[in-house]
Amino acid sequence: MRNREITVPGKLLRSDGTLNQPGWSRDLIQDYNRESIGAPKFRIKEWDYYLVLSKDFAAAFTISDNGYVGLESVSLIDFKNVCEHTQTVLKPFTMGSLNLPRSSKSGNTIYSDRKLKMEFRVSKGERRIICDFLDFKDGKRLTANIRLKQPPMDSMVIATPFKEKKTAFYYNQKINCMKAEGYVNFDGKDYVFNPETDYGTLDWGRGVWTYDNTWYWGSGNATVNGKPFGFNIGYGFGDTSLASENVIFYDGKAHKFDDVRFNIPESSYTDKWTFTSSDGRFETEFTPIIDRAAKIDLKFIVSDQHQVFGKMSGRAILDDGTPIDFKDVVCFAEKVHNKY
Repeated sequence: MRNREITVPGKLLRSDGTLNQPGWSRDLIQDYNRESIGAPKFRIKEWDYYLVLSKDFAAAFTISDNGYVGLESVSLIDFKNVCEHTQTVLKPFTMGSLNLPRSSKSGNTIYSDRKLKMEFRVSKGERRIICDFLDFKDGKRLTANIRLKQPPMDSMVIATPFKEKKTAFYYNQKINCMKAEGYVNFDGKDYVFNPETDYGTLDWGRGVWTYDNTWYWGSGNATVNGKPFGFNIGYGFGDTSLASENVIFYDGKAHKFDDVRFNIPESSYTDKWTFTSSDGRFETEFTPIIDRAAKIDLKFIVSDQHQVFGKMSGRAILDDGTPIDFKDVVCFAEKVHNKY
């Protein structure tokens, strides 16, 4: 059954390390336990990634434990001046030592060393991002204190297997449409988020991957017709024959649709893209502002990333057939190839 929705809570993994219920759900109802994983510690990947978007700027924060390396990073993207900077701390052989929470619903995610202190706090109805990066760029400090409001609402959760390896899986939650308030301070300037217009997104992931993967992912949020509107789109990662991760969010509800295609121009990542869906429920144009590109080639570890920020316009169709027309929603779309 395509887009199989999981509604019964249970354990994420069977005793042999395979997924118990592959598919998608509106909440994190399957229980993740790293002790049940049928793979060595150095293959387990766990991460929390927050992206907070305004019409003029964005900030992203990552705490991750990818087994043989921890990757902790902060990005500041300036749309008005078309520039960005990402600073990363690599910590070798973390292998679970960062103690990332088993669930997105409770527990704090914390990283601290002499360069970077970063904390993601979870409490009832809100999330908080606190960051102090001593030398973010050119010896200058970056600090951040951001609150994301999370009222009761649907999210996108997917439990995806891999055909190549039975004990490989991808368990992921995207929480969109969280109203943002707070600031990022860098180089004497406050980048202030307005809860009337600005939103944050959480990408919470746990799993064991195969070695070589290319994925496509896009996400955005806005207020449309006076209500919170967002989308999560993507493909290419794992066996999605039972469910895709393509969801439209409107007024707190998730509206599931089928496959989507990223039509990326061969000329340049910063030329106009289009997005088409197999069921006609997500048809849009994307005008890029900036390509946050990064490439690492260490032979056995390869990462080629193009995270493109811009504005999307088009039409989304809700489950009941209602069209939602939107224009110039600030968002991102990316193509990433990883070997690790």
